[in-house]
Amino acid sequence: MAEREFIAVIPARFASSRLPGKPLAEIAGRPMVAHVWQRASESRAGRVVVATDDARIEQAMEAEGAEVLMTRADHPSGTDRLAEVAERLGLADDAVLVNVQGDEPLIPPRLIDQVAERLFADPEASIATLAEPITTVESLFNPNVVKVVRALSGRALYFSRAPVPWDREAWDRDAFAARPDLLETDAWLRHIGLYAYRAGFLAEYRGWVPSPLERLEHLEQLRALHHGHAIQVALAGEPHPAGVDTAEDLARVRALFETTSDTGGR
Repeated sequence: MAEREFIAVIPARFASSRLPGKPLAEIAGRPMVAHVWQRASESRAGRVVVATDDARIEQAMEAEGAEVLMTRADHPSGTDRLAEVAERLGLADDAVLVNVQGDEPLIPPRLIDQVAERLFADPEASIATLAEPITTVESLFNPNVVKVVRALSGRALYFSRAPVPWDREAWDRDAFAARPDLLETDAWLRHIGLYAYRAGFLAEYRGWVPSPLERLEHLEQLRALHHGHAIQVALAGEPHPAGVDTAEDLARVRALFETTSDTGGR
């Protein structure tokens, strides 16, 4: 693999507890995962692979002209599916793969490039990811918004669903809401679930059981920290649009595509 070249991998499972068949949900006349593939293809990735366990997704994406790799159906996470892709492709340990989630049809290609660049910039890190400032008290106290604390070097210290770091003066939600100036810093960061991995790390990851902190927080990136692997965290260079988790999200994204189509945009 040429220097600084990376592979974008789009894990796409048909089964979804909240929105079954989500990758094939129609948006502007195409499956959702096709929009993700298009965005990834507009990045600087040297190769874009859709990794799925479902023949319907395989057929739909091959019709789009995508490279598709059929993977096992029993992977517990997208990271495990990426590990199988790295192994099946015979990648060198230092090869870089970017996990582009299959439910983000609005993902900016620049963010895909940025997360890969962040990993290339720190040869000792195994993973790179992105974050953005938290600007509302509601987000800070929302357990579905994952927070990340990082060191001066940019490496992650911890990920949590709790409002970390904790300000001991603004000790509850109401007290924090009374101090809007606290959110005028980048001390509180929302983690964006876009990852770049080294293939060698993925091979190790497959042999690890979930760590105690991971079980508590339900955050698989804590498994990497538990085993002493460094995670680089960059501030996203542009806004990261929300993905599709629910039927309401799907309706919102469909409306956005209709709007941009009406105005001649992408």
